Amino acid sequence: MSSKHPSRPLGGFDRQRGGFAVGLIIGLLIGLALALGVALYVTKVPIPFVNKVPQRTADQDAAETQKNKNWDPNSPLYGKNPAKPNNAASGTVAPLPSVATPQPGALPAPAVTGSVTPPPAARASAPAGRASAPASTRDPAAILADKAPPPAPKITTTAPAASGASGGADPFTYYVQAGAYGRPEDAEQQRAKLAMLGMEGRLTEREQAGRTVYRVRVGPFERKGDAEATKAKLGDAGVEAALVRVQR
Repeated sequence: MSSKHPSRPLGGFDRQRGGFAVGLIIGLLIGLALALGVALYVTKVPIPFVNKVPQRTADQDAAETQKNKNWDPNSPLYGKNPAKPNNAASGTVAPLPSVATPQPGALPAPAVTGSVTPPPAARASAPAGRASAPASTRDPAAILADKAPPPAPKITTTAPAASGASGGADPFTYYVQAGAYGRPEDAEQQRAKLAMLGMEGRLTEREQAGRTVYRVRVGPFERKGDAEATKAKLGDAGVEAALVRVQR
């Protein structure tokens, strides 16, 4: 006895598999077409802020390089008709002129710009033939380094007082006081100012009304005329000074 099995239709499965393959191919073609379209759009469409910059040519670049090469930062200072120095264009620096070195034993002659007339106060106070002021030959720095230079030795004589008075000797020693201050710093500043004027100042201390007073003095002077001349010189320099006499 033979049995018959019904056969399954195969046409529907084949059609389904064939439709999937066709759809896949069509999808790939569409994707490639979209990708190609995007690439063409990016390359052909102008990009903002990039195409706005003007394109420079090689001639323009060469002209700009030449202009920067000959650029002078001081050109605005020359005015409308600039007169540029030759060494600025060539880029070379002119050597400085050689300075003649004086011989060790030869001193240059001082240049005389005009006659110096002493002030009327100095001419009236200083007699003829006397030194106007005891100018110090020491360096100002050396003057400031010494707090108080040693006083000049006093000359004592054994002659009787009557004979000294009859000989016309001055019984006083004279100082020129350039100021009295309550702080030593102010006194040192005044002493430095005197050193810049070529005068050697002395700083002394004294108790006055229960307080310490720092005095700046120039001297001593053996003659009153020399002290008055120094006082006049300080007055011409704008320094208020007073003449002080001390018993020998």
